Amino acid sequence: MRPAVDVFSEWADAGKDIGMERGHAPAVGEILTAAFEEMNLSTLERGFTVIDAGCGNGWVVRMLAEREDCVIAMGIDGAPSMIANALEVDPDGMYTCADLMVWRPPEPVDLVHSMEVLYYLDDIPSMLHRIRDLWLVPGGVFAFGVDHYAENEDSISWPEKVGVHMTTLSEKEWIELVESAGFDVLRCFLSAPGDGWPGTLSVIARAPSI
Repeated sequence: MRPAVDVFSEWADAGKDIGMERGHAPAVGEILTAAFEEMNLSTLERGFTVIDAGCGNGWVVRMLAEREDCVIAMGIDGAPSMIANALEVDPDGMYTCADLMVWRPPEPVDLVHSMEVLYYLDDIPSMLHRIRDLWLVPGGVFAFGVDHYAENEDSISWPEKVGVHMTTLSEKEWIELVESAGFDVLRCFLSAPGDGWPGTLSVIARAPSI
């Protein structure tokens, strides 16, 4: 099995990141809509701050940064070519190439978003604890989506096809994992289903308030 960041860097070099953006956009839109509803943005007079974990070419960061109520949007990704592509499009954007398991933001944020990242990590529980303790403000929201999960039968063969480690969990196991990290799971749903596709397993969770 190869490191996922190496594979994604190759995909970015080949221009496949554009296709990933198009494919993930509908699910990301539903996930962010649900997250904003749970955040109650009207109470954040200063606006909100956000990290996109595994930001790829930065398309979600740029989309969020365009909102008038977003004061800081930053992206972190371990694939060098993905970050290079992000900076080429948006040279003034806040993008960092680093190991998600080591990096920490300069200040905690209100929202952490992640699409199609968590199951590639070797230690998901540790990452969830880092997000809770180091990335999010007390009561902040963590919103993520995964396409590789046990109920999505077509995804079970992906690790062998791609040659990358993927942790295969069921919807119930994902919920239990997030809750065991101290989050309160607010919503769990399938976003953007259709044409035989079951949808992206999507979770909206809140960090402890204190």
